[in-house]
Amino acid sequence: MRKIGWFDIYVEDMERAQTFYETVLDTSLAPMGDPNDPSVQMRAFGDDFTSHGAGGAVVKLEHAQPGPGGSMVYFSCEDCAVEEARAAGAGGSVVQPKYSIGEHGFVSIISDTEGNMVGLHSVAK
Repeated sequence: MRKIGWFDIYVEDMERAQTFYETVLDTSLAPMGDPNDPSVQMRAFGDDFTSHGAGGAVVKLEHAQPGPGGSMVYFSCEDCAVEEARAAGAGGSVVQPKYSIGEHGFVSIISDTEGNMVGLHSVAK
């Protein structure tokens, strides 16, 4: 299997990051504990661990820092321009406005409140 099963997006300010992702993606993140380290702060995107796609969380850890240049996570959207338009109002910014990737659809690149760059992908529109 080569499916991504989970992702972490590292943050410095959990409340600020949670508000950003909930606003831009029009979703809710739920608190999630780490049974091995109660100091870890996590807010999970919904996933039942059996569906297609990947679950993940925004995570605050002392040994991990947010920022550009690491892995890129792409969130699937109906029309990535919709989520892109919410980024600035949620405290982030648009790095690359919606553009065509040919037969594979469209992509927007945004920056969150923590300095992480994330992608938005839509197949049509």
